[in-house]
Amino acid sequence: MTTSRMRAEIGEQPAALDRTIGALLPRVPDVAALARETRQVLFIARGSSDNAAVYGRYLVETRAGRLGTLAAPSVATAYHRKLDLSGVLAVAISQSGKTEEIVQTMDWAADCGARTVAVTNGAGSPLAEAAQVALVTEAGDELAVPATKTYTTQLAALAVLAIGLGADVAADDLRRVPDEVAALIARTEAAAALPAIVDGLAGVPGAVVSGRGLAFGTALELALKIKEACYLHAMGLSYADLLHGPIAVVDDATPALLVAAGDGPTLPGTIALAERVRGARARAFAVGGGAGLAAASDAALPGPELPEWVTPLGLIVPGQILVENLARRLGVDPDVPRGLNKVTQTD
Repeated sequence: MTTSRMRAEIGEQPAALDRTIGALLPRVPDVAALARETRQVLFIARGSSDNAAVYGRYLVETRAGRLGTLAAPSVATAYHRKLDLSGVLAVAISQSGKTEEIVQTMDWAADCGARTVAVTNGAGSPLAEAAQVALVTEAGDELAVPATKTYTTQLAALAVLAIGLGADVAADDLRRVPDEVAALIARTEAAAALPAIVDGLAGVPGAVVSGRGLAFGTALELALKIKEACYLHAMGLSYADLLHGPIAVVDDATPALLVAAGDGPTLPGTIALAERVRGARARAFAVGGGAGLAAASDAALPGPELPEWVTPLGLIVPGQILVENLARRLGVDPDVPRGLNKVTQTD
């Protein structure tokens, strides 16, 4: 079978991450200069970039001690309301750097008194040109519509951002990511669980995808990929929100996909959720979470062997491989999902 462009770009991620980390770590002083003028972080994004922003929010709050929030662009672009954003660092995230709504919202934030950072794969793009500091990722051209390497390199840029904001993390952890992602791709494709999970998802109308904390953005991104590339209904939820009512939708026709780092404070709750799902006679499939989550699940894909703070840079990769395999199993071309374009413009 011909290799899809999506699968080829999944395989390009180790090199893309290595280039991006090497290019952006020297920009830490530039971020630190803006950090001295700000107190909190406002993330501006849509789509996969918004899921990257969720990771950025948890990272700056748990490791840099700064409040992080997600912007509502319509406040700027539809309601045209001016806010006091003095002391705010506005971080606008866009793979292309050409989404007008994101550029306009960053300009609005600057006009409201914010300092600005762009995270984009588009060198010379309107977003990069308008920001005070542009963290330009080195993903190279991405031809498949579903974001893979542009997403993981965004996460790398946000890890660099957190270091510049004074996060209590080790940059050497970030430098380990490219080699670990390369090893993880090989482990995932050799895993007996991969065809088992593909089989489990191929015959159902949808799934619940859940994680919490630093892994929550991964859950949202995996749910988005399942929807856009496989045309299945996938609900991305924090497991705390899932337990507040939507757990009722998990049954023999709606399995749960659970994502987690191999350690950290949210892992025990994820394991308990897997046990509850299986206790309700539904299937639980895992991505990451180590031996504990694997034992509590029907089938499990490996996660990266990385500290929790950088785990999301690798954790999505088995999910990407799963989605690409599932799309082909369902007879869908993962490179060109219906109704989608590489650059999406919104009002």
